[in-house]
Amino acid sequence: MSDLPPWLQKLLPILLLLVAIAVVVRRLPKVELGHSEAFKKRRLANWIPLGLAYAFLYFGRYNLSAIASELDKAGLLAKSVFNEIDGVGQWVYGIAFLINGPLTDRFGGRATMIAATAGSALMNAGMALVFARSSAAELDGEGLKSALMALNAINMYFQSFGAVSIVKVNAPWFHVRERGVLGGLFGILISLGLYFSYDWSLEIYRRLGASMAFWIPAGVIGACLVMALALVRDTPGDAGFPDFNTGDASSGQVGRLSFGEVARRMFSQRVIWIIVGIEFCSGFLRQAVMKQGRLYLGAIEGRESFFYANWGMLMCVAGILGGVFAGFISDHVFHSRRGPVSSVLYAGMLVGAIAAYLLLGEPSLGWSVVFMSLCVIGVHGMLSGTASADFGGSKNAGLVTGIIDGFVYLGGGAQAFLYGWKLPKDEAAADAANWSIWPGAMLPVAVIGLVLCATIWNARPKSGGGH
Repeated sequence: MSDLPPWLQKLLPILLLLVAIAVVVRRLPKVELGHSEAFKKRRLANWIPLGLAYAFLYFGRYNLSAIASELDKAGLLAKSVFNEIDGVGQWVYGIAFLINGPLTDRFGGRATMIAATAGSALMNAGMALVFARSSAAELDGEGLKSALMALNAINMYFQSFGAVSIVKVNAPWFHVRERGVLGGLFGILISLGLYFSYDWSLEIYRRLGASMAFWIPAGVIGACLVMALALVRDTPGDAGFPDFNTGDASSGQVGRLSFGEVARRMFSQRVIWIIVGIEFCSGFLRQAVMKQGRLYLGAIEGRESFFYANWGMLMCVAGILGGVFAGFISDHVFHSRRGPVSSVLYAGMLVGAIAAYLLLGEPSLGWSVVFMSLCVIGVHGMLSGTASADFGGSKNAGLVTGIIDGFVYLGGGAQAFLYGWKLPKDEAAADAANWSIWPGAMLPVAVIGLVLCATIWNARPKSGGGH
């Protein structure tokens, strides 16, 4: 192992884990719905480029977060300024779903994934140019902040097409009984994206400078755009296979409903109100774990510590395990119900938040945060990646996913502004006792999320059924 290049040492545990998961999944009982082998192969060819595009969008979304501690240490971007930029971006992402959800239902997930990759690649290129100007002393601190604020917000607008697009495309290709494992795969994609963004971006920054931490993601996302154009199709019918009844909430619906009708149907369901509440809590906890956790580790344990240096790899492994665990127990233990899975994982988040509060200043705190990441990515895959298609239906998946995922990012924005205001600054950040607000604020949010999850334990979508 010590003879391997550092990047391969980090990647090897992820590859071994994915191989082990593939072996286990192949041996699990299959949900047989009569799909032909040709259909399954074409669905895989549709799913892989779409999934890679979604994973690499994370590379161009979390790269600024990945190097935030480095920028703070270099005197380029203070933690409070980063949280301000991040908070605005999170809220733009969340609110953009009101526009992008209907656009995805109107034009299809393939078209909007192309828009996501094209827009994000351009905005990352713009941020690369901004950092180049800053390095050349052509931009002062205020100019850097203003430029990043605008470019990151526009990037987040285009990024918000990503989750909507992947759910919109996958919904006609997967029956509701197959979507638990699909939700687990959604979690794996998120996890791989976090690995690329956190560990690769940090390594690129340290070796090649800030600009390349944005140029390289721009190029990779551009390659994903080409793959999506070549291979992704919106429905089985577009790929030459018969469309089928997916058994979700839009089964039997003829044509597309208006924005108002979809919203009325959605919010007439008590379960949707509860899901958006859960997802607001999930967004708060998810970003508090990943972003503030990284800042804590950089300030308290140092930028060469194990957890800080391997944050992306640890988040990736935890997320893969969380996604697979959630998908398996949803389809094979809880009969495709998402509420029980979310309840189990939220209980884990609460335990993790309590442990983090008690372990402030201790090296072992990092493991509690990794465990929380496992839980929150599993919940996000179940609700944003799966329940949104179940309860909205394949015909309305864009708007429904948009509204649900929008609350994730409203929650994420709330934590960014809260922690930007309350977290210790400058010399005070080196004392772990001053960070008690970080796990302290997560505790009540985890309790609220757990209570809400328990109330949808038996929820299922109303559908026409069939296959």
